Amino acid sequence: MVGPVEAAEALRRDFGGDVLDVVHFRGEVSVLVRRENIVPIATYCREELEYNFLSDLTCVDWLGREPRFDVVYHLTSLVSWTRLRLKVQTEEDEAVPTVSGVWGAANWAEREVYDLFGIGFEGHPDLTRLLMPSGWIGHPLRKDYRQSEIALPRPKTDKVLETQ
Repeated sequence: MVGPVEAAEALRRDFGGDVLDVVHFRGEVSVLVRRENIVPIATYCREELEYNFLSDLTCVDWLGREPRFDVVYHLTSLVSWTRLRLKVQTEEDEAVPTVSGVWGAANWAEREVYDLFGIGFEGHPDLTRLLMPSGWIGHPLRKDYRQSEIALPRPKTDKVLETQ
């Protein structure tokens, strides 16, 4: 069984310069990896380190920082019952390689990140909006998204609601 500390050491050993940083905080381990190599690193985590379950894939908008976005992969080992976090950094115009071939659960999670943050996933089989209507303009979880400009449809009714 491989815990997150040992997993981070194995990633540093086997991927060298593709591991950009390892952070240990409150018993959790986060490994920042090079965006271009997320697929082989994810595959290694699944096959060699037994992190066989992608429990979540999300994004963080660090408006004002370059690169602006972190795509975050929360991995769980159903063998050792430990967690490991992988991160890649990207700009809004840089696509991240899809890991949907590594974990099928990434398919819809990547679509959600695309829909709400506008991050593209290169090689994704169906990168279309998932939560917002197809004609929606913008990505509502970006920190620069202006909610004051949204025109929400109002229900059309002639009825007056009576209070009792």
